[in-house]
Amino acid sequence: MPGQNGNGASKSPLTGGALVLLTAGVALATFMEVLDISIVNVSVRTIAGNVGVSSNEGTMAISAYSMASAVMQPLTGWVARRFGEVRTFMTSVMLFVVFSALCGFSQSMPMLIVFRLLQGAVSGPMVPLSQTLLLNNYPVARRPIALALWAMTVVVAPVFGPILGGWITDNYHWSWIFFINIPVGIFAVVVTYALLRDRESKVVKAPIDAIGLFLLAVGIGCLQFMLDNGNDDDWFTSKTITVLAIVSVICLTFLIAWELMHKHPVVDLRLLKRRNFFVGVLCLSLGMFAFFGGTVVMPMWVQEVLGYTATWAGFVVAPIGILAIVLSPLVGAFQSKFDLRVLNTVGFAVFAGASFYMSTLSTNAPYSEMAIPRLCMGAGIALFFVPVNQIILSGMPDEQVASASGLSNFFRTLAGSIATAVSTTMYSHRTTYHHAVLAENVSAGSRSTTEYLDRFQAFGIQGPTANAALNRIVDMQAATLAVNDVFWGFALIFLLAMVAVWFAKPPFVSGGAPGH
Repeated sequence: MPGQNGNGASKSPLTGGALVLLTAGVALATFMEVLDISIVNVSVRTIAGNVGVSSNEGTMAISAYSMASAVMQPLTGWVARRFGEVRTFMTSVMLFVVFSALCGFSQSMPMLIVFRLLQGAVSGPMVPLSQTLLLNNYPVARRPIALALWAMTVVVAPVFGPILGGWITDNYHWSWIFFINIPVGIFAVVVTYALLRDRESKVVKAPIDAIGLFLLAVGIGCLQFMLDNGNDDDWFTSKTITVLAIVSVICLTFLIAWELMHKHPVVDLRLLKRRNFFVGVLCLSLGMFAFFGGTVVMPMWVQEVLGYTATWAGFVVAPIGILAIVLSPLVGAFQSKFDLRVLNTVGFAVFAGASFYMSTLSTNAPYSEMAIPRLCMGAGIALFFVPVNQIILSGMPDEQVASASGLSNFFRTLAGSIATAVSTTMYSHRTTYHHAVLAENVSAGSRSTTEYLDRFQAFGIQGPTANAALNRIVDMQAATLAVNDVFWGFALIFLLAMVAVWFAKPPFVSGGAPGH
């Protein structure tokens, strides 16, 4: 159990400088792992060009990492029980450093894909166990603050990933996006070993659920690969995507049935029977789906329509981190004085309001018009992500925290992957739809068309060049209407989450029995 070593000797919570040092080490490890999900995104074209492959082949470096990480996250509870939480975390971080270095030294795309796959696999337990280790070693009264600090790093890292990745790629060699993990990982391992080496959790020699492990790996692997590549391959018009979808559905269906019947499941799905865990994970998934979907679409739109560079596109979404960093510790410190459902509702309301505002953007929107709602959403993050994790773990027995954290983080990651696939597909399809509708009103005899062509002619633009310029205007308007549709849809999802959170049942305290 947490707070015990392998021999069962009770350990009191850490305090003072030791607690601060542990928080810094574990938080940096969490930031590093989550950052690596998004830091490669903006560097794919550069990496692909350097190793002599197409950009589409380069995206496999992203897919490999997210696929392996998604498979390993729900396994966290079983691995931690089998080998110990501290030992598992330290091993994950050390291997993550090794494979990060190998990614940086890669000379070909196959090498990079293999090492990214291994990097993702060993990263799976890092985020859930970072949450578990903080909770286990914080005084009970200060656990909400631990959750707040952990939540802040998990949410802010993906926002800064593209900015940092773009800056490193533009100013240094792309390999440094992997090399920067080395000092961070070493620091986390040293701190963890120094403070927690005699605080290992109880080890249970549970048998390996080989069938469950196989079904999980194949089912989640196929699902993640399908989500990462579905939009590029036009979804189910592709035989590959169709086959992946069928295999994923079959494997995951059998996985659910098998795990619910197995005495020692590799993924403890019975946790979903706990009311607060289920409601909390549902709200977490809805919130992260709409949040990450907007974070994906906004940079695409500002680059395509407003002509922003990749770095400036990152600055459009970055303001969300400011209030999230400032307010998350405060929410963690004072959330015990409020009904967490109220805090979540306010957070979702902020998200919904900002999304509705962004559904009115136009092609001449200044930077401030996009940055201000993103800044406000930072407050929504603190009021949503911090309390919802408290709801998820409320009443959870200490020995199940690692499993619960692994499973909830898996759903968080999966929601982000689905959001990326859905938002890009919706943006693309709605752009095509709006382009077709707008094009119906562009005809040689219409007054508006004639007015535009006359303006072009005044500047010496005529013939095919004028028609191309007019088509560009239609493209920009169609893409803007499409991004408005996407944010409108996400706003409705936030409103749905506002209702769902009220199915949770107080009290929302750590450990013990409440919340069933």
